[in-house]
Amino acid sequence: MASSRQKEGNNKGHKGSVAGGDAEANNIKKDLFKGFSRLNMTERFSRLMKMGALTQTDIKYLKSGGIKKPDLAEKFIENVIGYFQIPLGVATNFCIDGKRRAIPMAVEETSIIAAASKTARWVGEHGHIKTYVKGSGVIGQIQFNKVKNFERLKQTIQENEKEWIKRVHEEVMESMHKRGGGVVEFQVRRLPVEEDSSQEEMAVVHVVMDTRDAMGANIVNQVCEYLRTLIESTTDEEVSVCIVSNLSDSRLAVAEVVMSGLNPLLMEKIEQASLFAERDPYRAATSNKGVMNGIDAILIATGNDWRAVAAGVHAYSARKGRYQSVTQWRVKDGKLHGYFEAPLMVGTVGGMTKLHPTAKMCLKMLGVKKSNELARICAAVGLVQNLGALRALTTVGIIEGHMKLHIQNLTLGAGAKGWEIPVIQKHLEIIFGFKNRISLSQAVEALKALREKTVNHAEALKKIRDKHREQALAALKELKAKHKKWIDKI
Repeated sequence: MASSRQKEGNNKGHKGSVAGGDAEANNIKKDLFKGFSRLNMTERFSRLMKMGALTQTDIKYLKSGGIKKPDLAEKFIENVIGYFQIPLGVATNFCIDGKRRAIPMAVEETSIIAAASKTARWVGEHGHIKTYVKGSGVIGQIQFNKVKNFERLKQTIQENEKEWIKRVHEEVMESMHKRGGGVVEFQVRRLPVEEDSSQEEMAVVHVVMDTRDAMGANIVNQVCEYLRTLIESTTDEEVSVCIVSNLSDSRLAVAEVVMSGLNPLLMEKIEQASLFAERDPYRAATSNKGVMNGIDAILIATGNDWRAVAAGVHAYSARKGRYQSVTQWRVKDGKLHGYFEAPLMVGTVGGMTKLHPTAKMCLKMLGVKKSNELARICAAVGLVQNLGALRALTTVGIIEGHMKLHIQNLTLGAGAKGWEIPVIQKHLEIIFGFKNRISLSQAVEALKALREKTVNHAEALKKIRDKHREQALAALKELKAKHKKWIDKI
């Protein structure tokens, strides 16, 4: 049976559940998102202000380039020498649980934000996204390297569980307990050794905690260290390690996409591509990286520990004994159904999320205050990002979307400036149309011709393109000849 929290998430996911005021706000945002990618930065700021995602103060901060002085960095890490800035963008067209949102994403890779926005619009045209969270626990581990008597240890912990939880709440988690959090339960596990091993049997106690809206690593570690003393003084066992687990599968973020009215052949191809990633770990690794493209970008923007979340997602993907895709896509009753489920340990209070001004701004842009809300948004964006990749793979191919945007980087990498940039980009786009591939050397070749003062620039570039066209035609002719020889052998 679904929990009340899960049911709440399911209800919010239905289109018809949007209230009148929310529906009006959604329509306004939908209009403001139209043509967003074609706007300049000033126009984007204006749109985001109109939808309430940014304030004038936020815009002033962003235009100034963000943090300049290293004072804040000194509070976070050691041996500070400066800041490494990552581009911050906004994914548009997302309507999650009936509410439209501007999604801040900090990422250096081209096409991620564009693909997410384009796919979110496609989902909105043909279906909806709903999300919810199952469970509420973060796991802390207390490990016994050489357990003397597992059954006695287990019995002692079970007998003292209520008293020890009470003491933890009074002495370690008083404030969090008053806010509704605290230790939920203890779980005692045996870690058997292999039959031919000379090592001794291990045991581990899982301390499941509700850390409210904090990611929880620090408080979890403190609780485990506190319990170490109680356990060792009550049993004759010695604790070896106390540490939070990034595989907190007692709290799972879930996202579901349902789409109708799609081409049956396209849906079948997407399902088959999903099955490929579910069955083959080599494909699963790339598929899950694509999912994390969207999730990590949000986590970085909001000051969350993206490394911890990524570790949990990848570990959860191998929970059945082999590594597989964290998403699934199926065709049911003429509709395309997508599903994402994974532990997303995120926070909206404490640490970087509250101290870094950009992180605070991005959380405000998302309109979230609860960690579960943030986890659900991350789950939705990850699933949509995956759908965009599968759609590209099964239609135009992944190269077209990535390489067209990569042309911009190649142009800049070649050293193009000012008016040269759009000229070189157009030139490379034409060559890409011939060869379905592009390289930095081709950008450098074109820029060299463009800067030659003694030639007609248009004719010089056309001559280069003609050369590449002839090369492409020659390659195609050779390919056809090989196929003809193969056919003749049949």
